[in-house]
Order: sequence, then C-alpha cells, then structure tokens
Amino acid sequence: MPADAVSPTPDPGGAPPRVACVGIYILDVLGRTIDELPTTQRSLIIDEIRMTVAGTAGGTAVDLARLGADVLAVGAVGQDNVGAFVQTLLRQEGVDVSGLVVKPGVPTSATMLPISSAGVRPAWHVRGANAELCRDDLPWDALARVDVLHYGGVSALPGLDGEPSCELLAFARSHGAITTADCLGVKRPDALQLFAASLRHVDVFMPNRDEVALLTGLSSPYDGARAILDLGPGAVIVKMDAEGCFAVSADGEFALPAIPGEVVDSTGCGDAFCAGVIRGLSLGWPLREAAGLGIASGTLTAGGLGSDAGLRDLDSTLAFLADHRPAREAEQS
Repeated sequence: MPADAVSPTPDPGGAPPRVACVGIYILDVLGRTIDELPTTQRSLIIDEIRMTVAGTAGGTAVDLARLGADVLAVGAVGQDNVGAFVQTLLRQEGVDVSGLVVKPGVPTSATMLPISSAGVRPAWHVRGANAELCRDDLPWDALARVDVLHYGGVSALPGLDGEPSCELLAFARSHGAITTADCLGVKRPDALQLFAASLRHVDVFMPNRDEVALLTGLSSPYDGARAILDLGPGAVIVKMDAEGCFAVSADGEFALPAIPGEVVDSTGCGDAFCAGVIRGLSLGWPLREAAGLGIASGTLTAGGLGSDAGLRDLDSTLAFLADHRPAREAEQS
C-alpha cells in the first residue's frame, strides 16, 4: 500500500459490520504446562486446562465478535455434547449460531493440545463434522446480507473446496461483501489448483509462510505471495510468525514487524490476525493499517492459553497497538 497511508481511527460508531465466518469449527482442549507425557497410568499436576472454540472459522468468529462485529457462524458440528458445547461457547461470545448445521452420525471436530513451557503445541485431532459441510448446508439468504465473508479452511473443506467455494465467494462479492480466506494447513497436493478459480473472488487471502510454500512449491514466502497474487486475489498477506507479515497487492508491497510480547501459547494467533485484518477492513482502513490491527490481535492472543485468550475488545486492542506504534515505526525506518 502507499507509504503515506493514513493512521487508523477508532470505530466511528453505527451498526456493527455483519461478518459470516464459513468453514472450520473445532473444540480445542488445551493443557499447560506439559513438558512430559506419561507413559504409564499415572497423573501429573499441571497449571491449567481450558476448552475453547477454535479453527479458521471458529477462532476468527470469536475474535471478530470481541472486536465489535456482528458474527454469523457457518459450519458443521456433530449431534453430540461437544457440538452443543461449541454452540454454547459461541453464544456466550455473542456469535449467531443459526448457520451451524448438525450432522448426525459424525463427531464434532475436536483437538487435544498439550502446551509445553516453550509454547510448543503438538496435537491430536478428530476431523469430524467439518468434512461433511457442503453447499446445500449454506444459508444463502443470510449470506446475501453480510458485509464480509471469511472462508476459513482452504483445502480442509472437501464438501466446499473447488466449484462450491468459487460459487460462494462470487455470490458474496456480487452482494457487495468484502471476501477473505485463510488455510488450516494444506491438506492436498493440488490445493492451489483446486482453489485457483476461487481466488479471483477473494479480496484478501491470508495464508501463513508454511502454507504458501506448500501451495506454491516456492521456498521464499515473498515469491510465493507474488505467485498467488498472479492468480487473481485483490491482495495476499503472509503471516510470518515472529517476523510479522508481508503483503502484496496491485498497489505494491509492504512488510510489518511483529509486536514483541509474552508467548504462552500460539494456538489461534493466525485466526486472531485474520480477525484483526477483517475488522480493520470493515472500518474502511487501508490494507497496511488493517494488517497492523491483525498483528496486535495475534500478539494479544499469544499471551494466554487457547485461541480465545488475551484479546478482549476493539478499544483495548487499539490502545495496545498505539502503545507499540513508536517502536514499530522505528523498526521500519
């Protein structure tokens, strides 16, 4: 974006943006601090166990609600207690769960994560109901009325990836919505080919550096982002972990450094980044400033256990970003 992009202003008020988060919904069960996995039938005392809504749609939905958006959850859960609990947690955050469908005969997607003292997070995952979400499950009438549609789970949604995702994103665009997308890893070798037609209907695509490498076969995230941009999205922002982010669009390229902070658990930081970017775009901010809000949101989330930790509301996130602006500007100069 242009170097002289204006600084963001707080939310001017008015009706909150309506955002649909379509895709992966997971219940995470997290524990810390776990530096040893018992191999016999014995117990170890740890500091904390939490259960949170996660996933590239679920985690982002919670964060967007906290940042002041009116959020519609669109995805699938099983007909089980885990699915009921996911819906309860979302409702507690003010998320509209009317777009979640219940799939009998399959479990709700869930993950167990033992978090080490270094923040390392191995995982055991049940794919479950996410794999069953399909075109006929989508609430098309509701999706025609959203301001932003976020497709969370590129290549991880076999019932939507390909022609259905292209139709969905084109539909949202035709009704005036901003469209964004993210990956949950890269689940198949032809993922970029499968999603290529959909990218033409995406305003901002936000994979991480590892996903870019897997999608494109290019070791450089910068070259990978440029290659993806050539397929037609409005912009590509690459989440670069401790290096911040790199973005490319027709207006140019920029990189933003990370904000230093305590890292308790990196679960959900990428989802929070996406939420910050989406909220910034919904406020009419330039891409560079929206990416800054994404970095602030991700940093705050890393300070606690689980994908709903650390991030509280838009005002406190803006204050956190403002407090770190001088250091960030000095680093960029």
